[in-house]
Amino acid sequence: MSTSGLKAIAPVPTAADFLDIVLSKTQRKTPTVIHKNFKISRIRNFYMRKVKFTQDTFDEKLGAILSEFPMLDDLHPFLSSLMNVLYDKNHYKLALGQLRTARHLIDQVAKDYVRLLKFGDSLYRCKQLKRAALGRMATIMRRQKDPLAYLEQVRQHISRLPAIDPNTRTLLICGYPNVGKSSFINKVTRADVDVQPYAFTTKSLFVGHLDYKYLRWQVIDTPGILDHPLEEMNTIEMQSITALAHLKSCVLYFMDLSEQCGYTVEVQCKLFHSIKPLFSGKPTVLVINKIDVTRLEDLSPDTRALVQEIIDADDVQCVQVSCYSEEGVMDLKNKACDALLAQRVDAKLKGSKINTIINRIHVAQPKPRDDVVREPFIPEAVKLRKKYNKNDAERRKLEKDIELEEGGAGVYNINLKKNYILANDEWKNDIIPEIMDGKNIADFIDPDIAEKLEALEREEETLEAEGFYDDRGDAFDSDDEREAAAAKVALGHRLEAQSKKKMKNKARLPRTAGLRTITELTTDLTNAGLDPSRVRERAVMIAKMRGGKRRRDEDGDGMDVDEDDDEAAWEEEEEDGGEEADTMEIDGDDDTPRKRGKANSGAVIARKRAPHSNRQLAGLRDEAQASKAIRLRNISQPGESDRAIRVKMPKHLFSGKRKAGKTSRR
Repeated sequence: MSTSGLKAIAPVPTAADFLDIVLSKTQRKTPTVIHKNFKISRIRNFYMRKVKFTQDTFDEKLGAILSEFPMLDDLHPFLSSLMNVLYDKNHYKLALGQLRTARHLIDQVAKDYVRLLKFGDSLYRCKQLKRAALGRMATIMRRQKDPLAYLEQVRQHISRLPAIDPNTRTLLICGYPNVGKSSFINKVTRADVDVQPYAFTTKSLFVGHLDYKYLRWQVIDTPGILDHPLEEMNTIEMQSITALAHLKSCVLYFMDLSEQCGYTVEVQCKLFHSIKPLFSGKPTVLVINKIDVTRLEDLSPDTRALVQEIIDADDVQCVQVSCYSEEGVMDLKNKACDALLAQRVDAKLKGSKINTIINRIHVAQPKPRDDVVREPFIPEAVKLRKKYNKNDAERRKLEKDIELEEGGAGVYNINLKKNYILANDEWKNDIIPEIMDGKNIADFIDPDIAEKLEALEREEETLEAEGFYDDRGDAFDSDDEREAAAAKVALGHRLEAQSKKKMKNKARLPRTAGLRTITELTTDLTNAGLDPSRVRERAVMIAKMRGGKRRRDEDGDGMDVDEDDDEAAWEEEEEDGGEEADTMEIDGDDDTPRKRGKANSGAVIARKRAPHSNRQLAGLRDEAQASKAIRLRNISQPGESDRAIRVKMPKHLFSGKRKAGKTSRR
């Protein structure tokens, strides 16, 4: 886990804000209206819900804080030690422990008061128990003022820590204050570390990143270390010691032989020997900085001997650099990275995991098959090729040169067609170069199209001369008739669309469409092998039953039915259970069914059958009682204004001392 994983921590509110958040949420998320004439069980449940909801909200908020802050024992040793140096491990653990205890106490208070609320015998008693429970919870949270404030400071500081990954390839820069550590990291990375000519300019760890051999490396700039016992070191120095102790890295120990940093060469050598135990197992590079002022060769023999003693030690390389003139800076970066890579590969080869992989790798080593020397072959064209020189007037012109000549970026528009490989260079800027299935539009043009068009025109002229088109004539004699016909067609389309829209959710087939004559019906039944005699008898019986109730038309050749008689006939048919009578009538003379309808028409009169009973009177004595029930129902239904939910302001935010005037806050 890197320090970047520590940054996703939500802000920690103060104790007062914490209370406001929780109590406001309780007021908003739970019911707010209760009356003393409610059942006592309902009153108890109302206040028990308040207490439980408050406890759950406290539990949720405190749990979020406790889970987001990292446990020091679960972190990487470097991050754990860094947090111990910066925030004091005991203080940090104590603050989290106090919040854990507060959460437990709030749970206990809620449990006790819910138990008491179960035996509350009045609204007043239940309300006082609820107030006492929330009051005790608030008191417990007010006591957590200091731990919450401390944890918020820790959170803010953690978010400003550099994103150090303790497991990646790392170059660690250390040494006395003001020997040029920050200048070096500014040269090799994009980090912007403050550089000043006085000690302890760098007060915390700084991280920069660089790329070497297609790998990402992090370079850590540590604050300067002074040579005194560990117990006397301040927080700034302890950050460096922590990084040296726990990070697997390549250590770059910087020395200033010119003594401009304010410390002698002898003191700087002494510091190297005192912190050397922290370098064990890590590749170490002794960096002699500021060689533009003093080089190693310029030292006196005694002082040179002290430095040479460090250089002669195992696993120590010496590089001389000058961050001012940039001499040796890139050489130092390459040597440090190579040393760390070699050390990391060796460590992996010594591990146990390599055995499962190494036996699957086979490296072929070619062996000479004879004594013939085979020199590498380089073509003459390659040898004669001139190296590109931008100052050469006869050099090959690049696209960038053309761009500069044509007005530079933003003005020059590159011609993408100029490098097309075509049979003829003139084709490159054709208007239609696009192709489909290996062809362009020109391939689809008939070369004889002009001749065919001419032949067609000649044929048309011949037909016109012979009067072929005169015989056909126009379908319409005049423009008025043509327009009227077009309007008629449009109207037909519109009416058809309207009828389709009307019939959207209705039966597509009208009821009258299925009517058949008795003759057709009996013929079909006979063909199907069934006896139609009963159907004919029923039809004749219905016709006779209606025969006396008909009256002749004025012409005397048609039948019609009076509305009253017709209604009676329908009722009789329903009692008989007949279905054929719904759709047809039979003349007494010729057994031919005839559709009933309005006067002088053959349409069927559609009627709804009346229900046998009035459902509105079901379960009631008489209509008077039913009308009274309907009236009472209408009175009891609330109007729209009664359903309005009034603004409920959170009471605890508006409580306290009030001035003279209204006491209602809602």
